[in-house]
Amino acid sequence: MARENTVSRYNGVHYFSEGWRLVRLPGIRRFVIIPLLVNILLLGGAFVWLFYQLGSWIPRLMAQIPDWLQWLSYLLWPLSVISIVLVFSYFFSTIANWIAAPFCGLLAEQLEGRLTGKPLPDSGWLAMMKDLPRIMKRELQKLGYYLPRALGLLLLYFIPGFGQTVAPVLWFLFSAWMLSVQYCDYPFDNHKVSFQQMRGALRRHKTANMQFGALVSLFTMIPILNLAIMPVAVCGATAMWVDRYRGQLGRTELR
Repeated sequence: MARENTVSRYNGVHYFSEGWRLVRLPGIRRFVIIPLLVNILLLGGAFVWLFYQLGSWIPRLMAQIPDWLQWLSYLLWPLSVISIVLVFSYFFSTIANWIAAPFCGLLAEQLEGRLTGKPLPDSGWLAMMKDLPRIMKRELQKLGYYLPRALGLLLLYFIPGFGQTVAPVLWFLFSAWMLSVQYCDYPFDNHKVSFQQMRGALRRHKTANMQFGALVSLFTMIPILNLAIMPVAVCGATAMWVDRYRGQLGRTELR
């Protein structure tokens, strides 16, 4: 099942759909179980809670709109709902990724070996436990990159009218980029590619990565489907790594 290490012409939509196929491969499914369970318990429970809270949150948010913009309420109401769901889904998916990060890295590692026919030399559960401090440090790097940008976007919501209209669009684009960074980071980190170097590589194929991240972000907001999105996104991002980046950035001993 080895794939060539060439720069793929496939776009982000292809890799997202590949994730749904690859996650069901025999031999890979057992590495999907823990990320899947983390996502079901955390994201599933969080969305049930959100469903019961929206009824009180939305009226409060709409009350912040000045009288002269009330004629836009028919547009601002759905945008407000989308905004809350976007922020909420990304927040809890980030927590889920923190908890499941070592297992997502292991899933990416095992899938890469399956796709290329060349398993990583230090792969497996024991190697994952040894790498745990480094994996957590990497997650902190991502958090440090994310927080100041997210806070800046959240401040836009306090600008009446403009914030409720523009912020949801900007937040969706930002979430698409961050989810691409989040899930592509697992195969990159398995090869000890620095966080800065990884971001530069992703920017060179930004359209494909934004497509991939946008679909992950969209499916993260859809009940039921969002429960499976974490392992699917890891598998899709790993396929993208193998096709686009591994030949240039993979460890020298794997070439």
